[in-house]
Amino acid sequence: MTISGTLRSDVAELGPEMTELRHRLHRGPEIGLQLPRTQETLLGALGDLGLEITLGKSVTSITGVLRGGRSTGTAVLLRADMDALPVQERSGEPFSSEIAGAMHACGHDLHMAMLVGAARLLAERRNELAGDIVFMFQPGEEGFDGAGAMIKEGVLTAAGPQASAAYGMHVRSGKTPNGVFTTRGNTMMSSSSKLKVTVQGRGGHGSSPHLGRDPISAAAEMITSLQTMVTRRFDIFDPVVITVGAVAAGSASNVIPDTADFQATVRTFSAANGEAVGPLATAVCQGIALAHGLEVEVEYIREYPATVNDPFHAGFVADVVSDVFGQDQFLPMEFPESGSEDFSRVLQAVPGSYLMLGASVADDFANAPSNHSPLARFDDQVMTRGALLHAELAIRSLERLGAQTEEPESRRSPS
Repeated sequence: MTISGTLRSDVAELGPEMTELRHRLHRGPEIGLQLPRTQETLLGALGDLGLEITLGKSVTSITGVLRGGRSTGTAVLLRADMDALPVQERSGEPFSSEIAGAMHACGHDLHMAMLVGAARLLAERRNELAGDIVFMFQPGEEGFDGAGAMIKEGVLTAAGPQASAAYGMHVRSGKTPNGVFTTRGNTMMSSSSKLKVTVQGRGGHGSSPHLGRDPISAAAEMITSLQTMVTRRFDIFDPVVITVGAVAAGSASNVIPDTADFQATVRTFSAANGEAVGPLATAVCQGIALAHGLEVEVEYIREYPATVNDPFHAGFVADVVSDVFGQDQFLPMEFPESGSEDFSRVLQAVPGSYLMLGASVADDFANAPSNHSPLARFDDQVMTRGALLHAELAIRSLERLGAQTEEPESRRSPS
């Protein structure tokens, strides 16, 4: 039994308000950790809800705490990311980005609007809540580790005690049917690291390569050998992905340059492989450089850990979705995905679950432009579902946590 009551009808009434907010945010995207206009817009949307608001010191984050009237000393955290991508929008939406070279191509504008909607639903029921709720509005998800910054500034203990459960939600412009939720227990998304390699050679004339030391041929050998290393040193059932996405060397066809550089993204799904792949990749590059008589600098930079859902909480999400929307509205995620997410840092400290919500506007969602595409489009209508699920997860999780903290009747002292 929950206190949700009229949540479904109330969230339907919030639909136009969330849509207007989402469109406003979409028109004015900001990138990185400093999002002053986005922060100002959100503060205006949250201003009348009676939340305890804390602003970030090093980043333009917003932490809002809603105090429940039946608090048992527990708190649940709900998170939305705020930042956009350095993408020139070509979606054709009438509310397209008005900022050149920036776009909410990953749906974070929907995330913010959904969490504001959930905050409004929950604030109207604050007296009945069996604990507190922390609303985490986070900048810098797209490669800037905004979650790490917010954790350092105390978001996990914003309500006093550390949050007992945490949930994050992400929309998809493709891959999942519209309005359908998906997640999985244990590892859901990969870790990410960066490999940066500089091969130091000796420049010369392209007609006489034996008089120089060609860094390009060595770098090319390193790139292909890294792929062989992955298939020969790692179990195929615990995957490693290395993708070289940037190569730079030379300026003319007949000149051997002094240096060649390349960078790769590295994705792993287990902590053991995350530790092992860096030294192995370094050894491959160093060995090839030695064989060519060259020097090489290799830098392996750990970025985000794998996103690991607590199995209970992933199952809890599935149960709540099935109860609220119907069993056919939850689609179990069969395999982990190789994208990465800094909400993983929250889940390292607090048991909880990350989940996805299909928001494709295309009938053929499997072939729709994906998140991060300049053509990406998202359906406004799914926001009522997202806000409703945020609220239901918070309410039901607090009820469950509250029941766990209550002393059994047989152990209470007589009055």
